[in-house]
Amino acid sequence: MATEKREAGKTSHHHRSPGACMRLGRSLFAHVLAACVLFGCEAATAADLANCCADIEARIAELETAGKGSRKVDLTVYGQVNQAIMAWDDGYERNAYLVTNDASRTRFGFRGQSKLNSHLSASFQIEVGVRSLNSKRSDQLTTRSGLDLRRAWWGVTSKTLGTVQVGRAITALEEITEANLAGTNRAGKYSDVEDSGLGLLLRPKSTPTLSRVAWRRLLKHTGNQPGEGDVQSGIRYVTPTVAGFFMSIAWGADDLWDASLEYEGQVSDFKVAARAGYGASTDGREGASFECVATNLASAPNEADCATLGGSLSILHEPTGLYAKMAGGWFKDHNVKYAPFFANMSPDATSTFWAFETGIQKDWLDLGATTIFGQLYQVDGGANARLTVEADDAINPIGADAGLYASKVEMWGVGFTQDISNAAMKLYVLYRHYDASVTLAGAGQVKASEPLENLDIVMAGALIRF
Repeated sequence: MATEKREAGKTSHHHRSPGACMRLGRSLFAHVLAACVLFGCEAATAADLANCCADIEARIAELETAGKGSRKVDLTVYGQVNQAIMAWDDGYERNAYLVTNDASRTRFGFRGQSKLNSHLSASFQIEVGVRSLNSKRSDQLTTRSGLDLRRAWWGVTSKTLGTVQVGRAITALEEITEANLAGTNRAGKYSDVEDSGLGLLLRPKSTPTLSRVAWRRLLKHTGNQPGEGDVQSGIRYVTPTVAGFFMSIAWGADDLWDASLEYEGQVSDFKVAARAGYGASTDGREGASFECVATNLASAPNEADCATLGGSLSILHEPTGLYAKMAGGWFKDHNVKYAPFFANMSPDATSTFWAFETGIQKDWLDLGATTIFGQLYQVDGGANARLTVEADDAINPIGADAGLYASKVEMWGVGFTQDISNAAMKLYVLYRHYDASVTLAGAGQVKASEPLENLDIVMAGALIRF
């Protein structure tokens, strides 16, 4: 499956302006010509009429391409709708929401491309996400919706030198831990589990009172697993693809850089996708590709100082349809030890994760590919100096404000997807079971939190692309 890094701007779904524009133009021309015949046209000659016809035909052509923005730019309108029913059980309450599945949320966008010469082309992309009751941001008390700007960049591509993009775009680490040849990431990612219900709040076993801490905050403050990046404003360079390999490097924020090496190709009967990347940041703000978890600490030597490493591998055996994919990541924040909650302690500044998925994908039905799969995931969250667990929180046994000293989240799940090729549609059902444990630190104490209830999620829905 081609990535956005390698095929920025490419698509097969082109916007076509309606033929009504052409019919309107020709109708106007016919009326003008009839008026000339009935009432006379001053100084009209055969040459004048020919010039008139040519001019009107040119204007009709402009009308036909008006929906494409410019006759010199090939504009594509694209998007998708991904809505699902998300049912959940937090050990005390059961409920169901109609959500946008944030594993691949509803969106629309515009891509444009124009040739500068035989070797160079210019392009741009603007993409907006639609979070109508979002599956990763809604909790037991509040449902959240809204729009978000996913992409806004322009770029130049050389056939021999590669692509440069400027603006809000994906970085080298975006989807680096998500190699997926089976397409199940549209329903539920095996490595980026926050999207599937982890906006829900933790529930302690000892009381029906909810914590104010969301499940996804145990993965890191941002919810992204260690090793994974995101979009940010900056500059990105992508090399041409050679023998299935390409490299990407990005810089932006204040300051953050990351780089990756990726491969996608065929090895005998196997399709293979492999990715690996590394990044480092001194940016203490939210909105960077990956965020440091200890920032703006008066006792720290730097405002922010963190690094991350991640990778993934996906292999599909085409004759049988059997496949497997695995991912892992590492993250370290050098300033965690300076956080006030952890004074005179030795918190773990690193967080790690691993994930695995296996399944089978076959064309058992004429509709399209059917995929049946199972998933495993575990993250050791490490210390988080950005998250405060307040003294009266339901999971806080210390009796004073505390920080997240350590955490662990484990997940297992199963799923089913059915492609409907003629409708550019994917149906899916996904079940996940989550376990978590938390250790807090504050007031000179380190204590395990109240035992937590498990979380069960069922999502069933459909994605349609246009």
